[in-house]
Amino acid sequence: MGNYEFDIVILGGGPAGLSAGIYAARSTASTAILDISMLGGQPSNYLELENYPGFPIIGGYDLMEKFEEHADKFGVQKFPMQEIKSVDLKSNPKIIETLDGVFKAKTVIIACGAQPKKLGVKGELEYIGRGVSYCAVCDGAFYKEKTVTVVGGGNAAVEEAMYLTKFADKVYVVHRRDALRADKIVQERAFKNPKLEFIWDSRVVEIQGDNVVTTAVIENVKTGEITNLKTDGVFPYIGFTPNVEAITGQVEQDANGFIITDNSMQTSIEGVFAAGDVRNTPLRQVITAASDGAVSAVYASKYLEGLETVSEIGAR
Repeated sequence: MGNYEFDIVILGGGPAGLSAGIYAARSTASTAILDISMLGGQPSNYLELENYPGFPIIGGYDLMEKFEEHADKFGVQKFPMQEIKSVDLKSNPKIIETLDGVFKAKTVIIACGAQPKKLGVKGELEYIGRGVSYCAVCDGAFYKEKTVTVVGGGNAAVEEAMYLTKFADKVYVVHRRDALRADKIVQERAFKNPKLEFIWDSRVVEIQGDNVVTTAVIENVKTGEITNLKTDGVFPYIGFTPNVEAITGQVEQDANGFIITDNSMQTSIEGVFAAGDVRNTPLRQVITAASDGAVSAVYASKYLEGLETVSEIGAR
């Protein structure tokens, strides 16, 4: 079990964390990125991105690999597969304890991201891995020539539904409103896809099966009518929940648990910053996460400069 000391420790190795790492290391601060899994975050599971500037189309894994290579160039130390036991953000230095060691940092950037929100219906948890999935890229190939149901109406839901048509014979999209929230260009493509069928003003109220998923119970939110939709898989894409279990209660958060920051990504604790999907941002995209990471690292570096100035004054 090791003991480590850094100027800046970044919790999370997705686009926000890697961007923060690049900017932090370039400021000559000793920098480490900790992640509970491999680096890359959610975008590593995206089949393609076509809205990241400079890359008209690129695989999610490929883009995050470039992020990581860039961080390596500046000597960012990486600690993947870290199971976090505790985080103390109020102490000085900040202390992060994992199963592999204790990390002390003068400042911390929280970039833990978010995870897909659960439907919260009967059968959902029971059938995870047996018909319920939150990653079409990961599991889509298992549904060749089958019928699947996507829940949601945003970009993620519609894009993943179109991806699933590469395998499935039929893809239902269940949306609780009568119009999609996805970008117009995404909608236009979806409405032209003959394998997609939209079920409007509806929600999934139960997932049923016999060892594997066989049925999605659908309720029309306007009429209350119940329909048993035969399906081999259910893919919920209804938003995200922040990964804040280790730090909840230490920094100010909104009603949904997302971390509240100012424009410099500063949280309610001095010397603690947050970036990317974990904070209360109006847009959750790779580009905004990367931007957050850059801002947080710049201001974390300024915070470190302030600490050094105070230390110099105290030494006189």
